[in-house]
Amino acid sequence: MRLRLIVGLWIALVAAAHAQTTYPSKPVRFIVPYAAGGSVDPLTRLFTVRLTESLNQPMIVDLRPGGNTVIGSELVAKAAPDGHTLLVMTVPNHTINALMMPNLPYDSVKDFAPVASFATSDYMLVLHPSVPADNLKAFIAFARARPGQLNYGSGGSLGISQLGTELFGVMTGVKMQRVPYKGSALAIVDLVGGQLQVGFYTPISCMQYVRARRLKAMAISGERRAPALPEVPTFAEAGLPGYEMRVTYALLAPAATPRAVIDKMSGEFARLVALPDMRERLAAQGVAPLYSTPEQLAGMIRADLAKYDKVIKASGLAMEK
Repeated sequence: MRLRLIVGLWIALVAAAHAQTTYPSKPVRFIVPYAAGGSVDPLTRLFTVRLTESLNQPMIVDLRPGGNTVIGSELVAKAAPDGHTLLVMTVPNHTINALMMPNLPYDSVKDFAPVASFATSDYMLVLHPSVPADNLKAFIAFARARPGQLNYGSGGSLGISQLGTELFGVMTGVKMQRVPYKGSALAIVDLVGGQLQVGFYTPISCMQYVRARRLKAMAISGERRAPALPEVPTFAEAGLPGYEMRVTYALLAPAATPRAVIDKMSGEFARLVALPDMRERLAAQGVAPLYSTPEQLAGMIRADLAKYDKVIKASGLAMEK
């Protein structure tokens, strides 16, 4: 019995070592379940270029938008668990789907293995220049006087942008009309064009328009101002303390992916996030580096499930049938 146990442990160690040295053995597909031009696509490409160099295999960014990320997520959940098909997801988007969509074709927790997080971003409230408000308090007063008359756009349904806007409404008494889009990038185009008046987006998605004065930034949801946009106050500074909304960019693998494979890819992201030039490039896009181990990412997902369950109930959003 003891000899059998030793042999079993030896075989497991050999298999893990083999996986570490042979992975990846072919191109790795990074499934991005969002439309092109948002924040996830360019951030993923920033990392995959470096991964192609270090792992000596092509890293392919495969955009699979649709179904509020369900199409791409299902593809990964049902892929071979060998580490060659990975999901680039945002938390809490992944957890919001689990809370709001009971008929998902996968389990958001059980069907995925956390690999790593690699960046995090706050959200900004931005306005079209035609809105006569130059600060958050003035905008809240303006919007309160016009319930349902201001339009905001959000990508998909039940996403973080919609939830962030609904939370803002709960805290301020502001009521706005949602216009759904297939992706946030399309909504931002219409916001810049004046078809929409309001939006909640990540800095990387709309920073260029704020700098060009084609959009007005009222506040950012972080505890501190973004280094890339130091003139934009936090919500607390602007008069709405307690408003908190943040997105974390994370990597998931199919469940049952060997731990050695997960550790190798997770270690690559840890190395890249620590590089000074990568940190500078992230900061220039209004994004902060954030590496999390598989265990830390799993804890983050569990914490978000509890947090946004309360937010959804407070906002009164209806669960999809």
